[in-house]
Amino acid sequence: MFRWLNGPGFVFRHPLPGSTNYLNAYDRYGRLVRAKNRLVGKNEKEKAEDEEKIDENADEEVNEDGEIVPKKPQKIKEAGIKETKNEPALPRETMEDLMPFPLNRQFRSQHVLSEELKDAIYERVMAEGQSVRTVSAALGVEMSRVGAVVRLKALEKEMEKQGKPIAFSYAKAVLGMLPSTPYVPYAPVTHESINDLPVHRATETQIFHPVSESRHFTRRDAGKVFDRELKPAEERVPHTELVQLEKWRHEGKIEVERIRLQREKEAKDVQSKKALERKRKEREAREMRKVDTERSEFRFQDIRVESVGRSGRSKEGVGARYGIPHQDRKKGQIKIPMRVA
Repeated sequence: MFRWLNGPGFVFRHPLPGSTNYLNAYDRYGRLVRAKNRLVGKNEKEKAEDEEKIDENADEEVNEDGEIVPKKPQKIKEAGIKETKNEPALPRETMEDLMPFPLNRQFRSQHVLSEELKDAIYERVMAEGQSVRTVSAALGVEMSRVGAVVRLKALEKEMEKQGKPIAFSYAKAVLGMLPSTPYVPYAPVTHESINDLPVHRATETQIFHPVSESRHFTRRDAGKVFDRELKPAEERVPHTELVQLEKWRHEGKIEVERIRLQREKEAKDVQSKKALERKRKEREAREMRKVDTERSEFRFQDIRVESVGRSGRSKEGVGARYGIPHQDRKKGQIKIPMRVA
């Protein structure tokens, strides 16, 4: 153990700043793997002079009290780690450097949002008034993650106002051990895929649909095969505006015109959502009766028995709210598909 601590493990006593410092990022001699190719203009003799080797046999010594203790390591020069004027900067971490467990080479540490990027997301949404969809497309962060960052940042600021302690040192230590996505204002770094197609429940079954060779079968036709109300893929992705922008680009529209059309489309979408929300509130106020008491408010709504549907599981019925037991674990139920549409 002392031999490893005095040899390859000595570099972990002073971790490299701005790096995850996983075991797989170093070779068996304690040298950073991605820094080997950074030595420019040095021959093998000069590289050997940059590294002072430690005597592997003398890994223990006896102190004045006669106890065996690990020998103090000699000063080691880390070849290719310190930045100099004649050497390029340290390369970015590769996938090989993001393996924290040497025996599990299939696991890779995923990038997390840096504190600067979290602050930028909060400022754009809360201070500048940008929509979650716009911030997600601009910074390459999924919309659900943008919403989570805004909520947690608001909670953090509320705790600061109340004078509650916040573990900034702990957060800094954890972020130092994980790869993070930096915030670059003029050239944002994509954090994750933001336009993945969600799996619709109607598409989980296998369907064999014969189509003639002369027919022009599109994605819209394929969606109708699964479900009559199923929209095509380009209308079900989270960021449909990106698909439309790409279509306008292929049509030859210039960038200024594409931006103008996109802003007009966003304004129409906002107005339509406000109109739908207003109609929903009006219908709810018309159909629901409210009775205020001293302690609580009672709400009454007329429910029709037929609203539960033939199966009794319609979302319009009262059963959808209070729950209906599933039949998947009931004895005698057939759990495999009995037909192929």
